[in-house]
Amino acid sequence: MEDKRNPRPVEESSQVPNITLLVLLGLIAALLYVGWQYLKEDSISDNELTNAGTDSIAVIDNNRESPVVAEAASDEESENQEKAKESEENKTDRKEEHKKEVKKEKKSESKEKTPTKTKVEKSTDSKASDASLGKGETITHVVQAGETFFGIANRYNLKWQSLQKLNPSVNPEGIKVGVTKLKVRVLKVHTVGSGDVLRVIAQKYGVSKALIMQANKKTKDITEKGEKIIIPLN
Repeated sequence: MEDKRNPRPVEESSQVPNITLLVLLGLIAALLYVGWQYLKEDSISDNELTNAGTDSIAVIDNNRESPVVAEAASDEESENQEKAKESEENKTDRKEEHKKEVKKEKKSESKEKTPTKTKVEKSTDSKASDASLGKGETITHVVQAGETFFGIANRYNLKWQSLQKLNPSVNPEGIKVGVTKLKVRVLKVHTVGSGDVLRVIAQKYGVSKALIMQANKKTKDITEKGEKIIIPLN
C-alpha cells in the first residue's frame, strides 16, 4: 500500500531558526546600544558634576582671596592719602614760613622808613598855622553830641594846640555837650546869594571845596539862598 501522508515541507522548517537568530541578534544589538547610551550619559553627568565642583571651589577661593585684595587696596589708598596730607602740610608750612619772612622784611623796612615819613608829614601839614589865627574872624561853637575837642579842631582845619590857645580855660578832656562853648577862628562867614554854589564860593575865597564841606558838615554840593557858610582858614 502506498503511503498517502503529505510530505513535510523541508524549506519552511529550515527558515524558522534563521529568523529567530536574527531577531535575537537584533535584540542584543539594541540592548548593547541602549547600555552604551546609558553609560555615555553617566560619564557626561559625572564630568558636569566634577566641573561644577571645581567651579564652586574656584568661586570659594576667589571669595576667600577678595578680602585680602580689598585690604591691600585700602592700605594703598590710605598710604596715598597720608602722603598727600604730608605734602599739603609741608606746603602750608613753607607758605607760613614765607609769610613770616615777608612780614619781618616789611617790619624792618617800615622801621627804617619811619623817620623820613614823620619828617614829610611835619613839613606837609595842611592845618592852619598860629600865624593865620590873626586873620579872619572868631565864631562860637557849641559842643554837640558825639564831638570831641580834637574832632572840632579838625573840622575847622585847626591844630588842636591852636584851638587850645584860643580856649585856654577849657580842658580838652572835660568838654560837655550843649554846655561847653569854644572860640573858633575862621576866615569868613559867607551868606549864600543867588547863583552861589560851594565850588564858586571856594574859588572866591581860595579855599578848597572839601574844607568848606567839612567845616559845614555837608555831603553834597547844595546850598540855599540866605544860608550861612563857614569858610575855614586855609
